[in-house]
Amino acid sequence: MPKVKLFANFREVAKVREVEVDAKDVQELLKKIVEKIPELKELIFDGEKVRSYVNVMVNGEIVKGNRELKKDDIVAIFPPLSGG
Repeated sequence: MPKVKLFANFREVAKVREVEVDAKDVQELLKKIVEKIPELKELIFDGEKVRSYVNVMVNGEIVKGNRELKKDDIVAIFPPLSGG
């Protein structure tokens, strides 16, 4: 089952750092996360569409769109990064 790490305001809202979600791909994983933690729905989705500012990494690689997942994948979900 993929392990999902939440960062920044996603972590604050969810009140957990990690969650395990059984999903075949990133899109299904995001939908199942908001089923488990409904408070994240407005942060992750705009209607049925994933918000453009949501960043997803699988095993350290940024994912744009969708990607198949394996049971030992580590998924990170975080908001936009800014620096100075």
